[in-house]
Amino acid sequence: MDALVLCGSFTVFMLVGMPVAYALGLSGIAGALWIDLPLDAVMIHITSGVNKFSLLAIPFFVLAGALMAEGGISRRLVAFAAVLVGFLRGGLSLVNILASTFFGAISGSPVADTASIGTVMIPEMVRNGYPRAFATALTISGSIQATLIPPSHNAVIYSMAAGGSISIAALFMAGVFPGLLLGAVLAVYCLVIARKRNFPKGRSIPMSEALRICLDATWGLMTIVIILGGILTGVFTATESASMAVVWAFFVTMFIYRDYKWHDLPKLMFRVVKTVSVVMMLMALSGAFGYAITLMQIPNRMTEAILAMTREPMMILLLINIMLLVLGTVMDMAPMILILTPILLPVVTAVGIDPVHFGMIMITNLAVGLISPPVGTVLFVGSAVAKLPMGVVIRAMNPFWVLLLIALMIITYVPAVSLWLPKVMGL
Repeated sequence: MDALVLCGSFTVFMLVGMPVAYALGLSGIAGALWIDLPLDAVMIHITSGVNKFSLLAIPFFVLAGALMAEGGISRRLVAFAAVLVGFLRGGLSLVNILASTFFGAISGSPVADTASIGTVMIPEMVRNGYPRAFATALTISGSIQATLIPPSHNAVIYSMAAGGSISIAALFMAGVFPGLLLGAVLAVYCLVIARKRNFPKGRSIPMSEALRICLDATWGLMTIVIILGGILTGVFTATESASMAVVWAFFVTMFIYRDYKWHDLPKLMFRVVKTVSVVMMLMALSGAFGYAITLMQIPNRMTEAILAMTREPMMILLLINIMLLVLGTVMDMAPMILILTPILLPVVTAVGIDPVHFGMIMITNLAVGLISPPVGTVLFVGSAVAKLPMGVVIRAMNPFWVLLLIALMIITYVPAVSLWLPKVMGL
């Protein structure tokens, strides 16, 4: 009955159109009242949920990504990717994927990736004979690399949802190969389809021009070096590296590239504050929901129920994958991580699954939800950028969903894809 009150009230609040953050907070309060928990204790958990130094990484990474996204980095990354792979048959599709990989390692946001890379690449691919729907579906699919490749905001949220017991640095490193795997699967498909449909080859860029392009892009790519290099060498924590990334992004955007106007900075700051406020409100109010879940022993009951059905780790992961794929289509990634991590993490750890590995499984699952109807945020952004009806984009997405599910199965059942790099780095 406890779980019914908590989850039922949350469902009702969502059905009447209440924002997710408020629905989490109010359902947590409803659960607390049901079990006679003092509201003072709930308020303490709401405030303590965001009173953590490591959470500062989120606003810093969002700000650094916004500065680079609007400061001309996307155009330069596309040009840099063209130097590396643009000369191949179907080269522009590979440029699209590689540019998304680079941009994801700076922004950490699939929405920003789709908007920035899509604005440049979709019209360029159409001009070169690619179907607009294919170019759009490829851009949307490639953008979800940003959820895994560091600096992933969602890895920080997962660490916090797990009680801060999982290293953010380990999660960052764990996301490198899964993110690259997503890009590699898409790239192989593009090479095959390019030969089948006889997509054009890109031009070979002269050496002098290639060197100029590479040098121009190096300033933006140094952001990745600062973030990862600082963490891996122990010079910075994840939060400190995020703040240094902001300083570098500001310097490059305003003094090196100089594509962004000073009078536009207040508008950019307003958008960043608005985005961060939503995330922090969500994390704060999820504290009430998580506190009620813990006191009602819902994670323990869930663990017992699943283990009563099967103790086979592969079968448990399959069931969790199916559940996450379904739930990811109807709710955004951040609230799903905050709600489900405290419930599912005890289940998987009980059968010996590494929490870092499970984090990659969860993020990949929910990333697929971002590009799936009916509530796929990135899907809507891609449709708007390409100026295509949603139905056309969804039909073009069919082969890409299959490819991403194959990658998900590899990430799920080959733990080394996620765990090898953190182990080598001693994290």
